[in-house]
Order: sequence, then structure tokens, then C-alpha cells
Amino acid sequence: MSRLIVVSNRVPVPSKDGGAAAGGLAVALQAALQERGGIWMGWSGESSGDREPGALSLQQKGNITYALTDLTDTDVEEYYRGFANRVLWPICHYRLDLAEYGRKEMAGYFRVNRFFAHRLAPLIEPDDIIWVHDYHLIPLAAELRQMGLKNRIGFFLHIPWPPADILVTMPVHEEIMRGLSHYDLVGFQTDYDLQNFAGYLRREGIGDDLGNGLFDSHGRIFKAGAYPIGIETAAFAEFAKKAADNVMVQKTRRSIEGRDMIIGVDRLDYSKGIIQRLEAFERFITSNPAYQNKVTFLQITPKSRSEVPEYEQMQKMVAEQAGRVNGAIGTVDWVPIRYVNRSISRNVLAGLFRLATIGLVTPLRDGMNLVAKEYVAAQDPDRPGVLVLSRFAGAARELKGALLVNPYDVEGTANAIAKGLAMSLEERRERWSMMMEHLLSHDVSLWCENFLRDLVVASELRPERAEGARPREV
Repeated sequence: MSRLIVVSNRVPVPSKDGGAAAGGLAVALQAALQERGGIWMGWSGESSGDREPGALSLQQKGNITYALTDLTDTDVEEYYRGFANRVLWPICHYRLDLAEYGRKEMAGYFRVNRFFAHRLAPLIEPDDIIWVHDYHLIPLAAELRQMGLKNRIGFFLHIPWPPADILVTMPVHEEIMRGLSHYDLVGFQTDYDLQNFAGYLRREGIGDDLGNGLFDSHGRIFKAGAYPIGIETAAFAEFAKKAADNVMVQKTRRSIEGRDMIIGVDRLDYSKGIIQRLEAFERFITSNPAYQNKVTFLQITPKSRSEVPEYEQMQKMVAEQAGRVNGAIGTVDWVPIRYVNRSISRNVLAGLFRLATIGLVTPLRDGMNLVAKEYVAAQDPDRPGVLVLSRFAGAARELKGALLVNPYDVEGTANAIAKGLAMSLEERRERWSMMMEHLLSHDVSLWCENFLRDLVVASELRPERAEGARPREV
């Protein structure tokens, strides 16, 4: 079994007490790395100022080596805050109005990817499988190929992939697409993202769809496919069940005093549709006065990228919106919206999901949205809640039991909230069972296995590997 190397912008290094990273993705990748032995490399999150970063920081945990590198202040500004988060992120989330192009930032993005490649290359053995994650590192494979590496290299994009009309507004769209062609397998969250990718190649005349997920572009044949990421479903369900005994969860249960609770959990980001969600909740209350003092909306929104001005401004807007709604419809003994602007531990979140009658997950655009899946997994099978889900989240392609809404339609979202609260127990169970069955059979471990299996098969298509090559054990 080949060794695995995972590369991502940030690395979830286990805590000093040995605790694992919280998220399901980290759990799955760490399990795959532990089984095969391997390396997880990425940015430390620290800056070396204006000095060249020192040597890689290596930390061994079992069969996994965590390899971290610092970046200079210039690197952080141009690669991370600049091109990755002020060009690629808004473009991939269909927000042309927020994209800020600058040649310096674009150059910094490609420069840091070259830096990552040069730091990673000495650690790579000829038979290693390399799995690169997300939009920060799209050019990494091209840099490694330039250095002569012929390893199997796969890429998975965690965020949406836009259609051609949006992508071509980015000055370096051709270089970005050329970078993707250097992977053996390119994975997207949904079939819609894959269609957008194929549509760009066809429209721009730079690639052919060969069928069966194979593409020919920039002189290379590679595979692209949809690999919807899952969660550790069974484990999270058990987690939520046990979380009912958590002190914070018990306090919350007592504090809502028999009211129905609606929950929203999002990182503070303009793609999450939080402003529109608050407006929809207000519209729901004003249109359904019988629910006044009978429902509480808990919105948990940890700060995100506060060093970027747009996010700092959004934090102020959300807080002001929550305060305005509370002032408009609240009473002396009822605060309609509880707005929490900090991180909540995962075990408490699991318990809060289980308490909530409605899970309100309404991003304007999202690659997948694992909160939707965690809300479903956390429910009490006897009395499950209702998931109200944006049709623009990748999860909408899988969770057929959700009430799908257009988050731009405030009235429609308000009506869905009312429908969810009034839904019969029988219908809630039927909808939940359908979604839970899917999540159990399509968990994050299967996602990981499927991607790595297809990566090995796809790599055999390359001429330098195809001659006399046989598919290896995945």
C-alpha cells in the first residue's frame, strides 16, 4: 500500500494532549494517513515577518508526520489574503462584485505554490500518492511536475466551481485551468461543479471531454469527477445523543422554556446568506404572529478572516441586523434572536442541533455545507427536526428530505420555516429517515476511499505510467 501525502493550506495538528482534530474531514484523512503512513503538509498559520521562513517544522504522531512551514508577511498578504481570498473565493462563489484583482497578488499566489512544492519535494518518495486540497493550492501539481515528479497526484476542491461566464472574468483563468490539467484526478463536490468545469473546456476550446469522466487538455489526459464529501455519520449521531447531558446544552434547553428552537451555524462569510436569513426569520414572525414568544432563533457565527475589511464590515452588519430585529419584534420576556459571535465546541454544537426543531442552512452558495449533514445526523430518531436548506448548497443534491429554499427569496424562506414548524411527526420522521439512510451509506470514509481508488486508476492513463503498469492496491 502506497504512502499518502496530504497537502492543504492549513493542517489540523493534534493537540498536545493527543486529541484528534474536530472536523469529519480531518478525522477521515488522519485515518487514511495513519493506515498507510504518510505526511500532512501545509502552512503553520505563522509569519516569519520579512525574513525567509526557517526549516519545516516536523511533528510525528503515530504513522503521520505533520510538516508545517511559516510564510513571510508578503506571502500571507499576497497569496492568502490577496489572491486566494479576495479573488478565487469570491469568483468561485459567484461574487464578481467582490473580486479584487491585482498582478502583485496573482504573482504571490503562484510564487507561494512554487515555495510549497520546493519544500515538499525532498519529502516525497517515488511511489507516494499526493492528495492536494482546495483553492489555495491549485498550481501545486504543475510545480511538482516541473521539478520532474511523476507521482500520482489528485486534487479536491471543497468550494463551488463557477460556470465559464464567471470564471473567464479572472485574468489568470487559463493558468488556473492549465494547473488543474497536471493532476491525475480532479474532484468536485457536485455534478453541477463538474458540468461547469467541462463546459469551460468546451467553450474555450482548450480541452475535449472523452467520456467516462476523462478529459484531454493542455496535452494531458486526466480524470475529473464529483465526490460529494460526507461526515462521520454514525459517530456524530452517537456524539449528539451523549451531548444531551452536556451542561451548556442542558442550560440552553431550560432557557428556551418550551419554545421551539431554530438553529443556524455558519462561519462569518458573505457566502452564507446570514443577513437574508435574519430577514426571513423576521418575516416569518411578522407573518405568523401566533409564533411570537413561541420560537427562538439561535445563530452561531464565529469570526472569520477578520483581517480582511469585507469580513470586518460584515460582522458589524450582522450584529446590527440581529439587534434591529430583536428591537422590532422582541418583548420584555422574549429575545427572538440569540446571536453568538464566537466558536462553540463541537460536542456542544451536536447537542444544540439535537435540540433544534428547525435547522436553517441557507447559504447563497456553498460547495457542500457539512452543517446540514451534521444537523440531520444529530436528530433524535423518534422526534427529528426539519432541515430547511438552500438549493444553492451542494448538500441539496443529496438531502432530498430537506425543505429546499431560495435564500434570496425572503418570503419563500419564511414560509418554509412555518411549514417546518407545523409539519407532522410522521412526515418529519419520513423525511429524516430518507436523509439519514443516505448519510450512513455515504459517509466521509467512503468518500476518502472512493477518491483514492479512482486516483490510482486515473494515474495509470499517463504514458509514463501506463506502459507495463498495473493498478495498485488502494
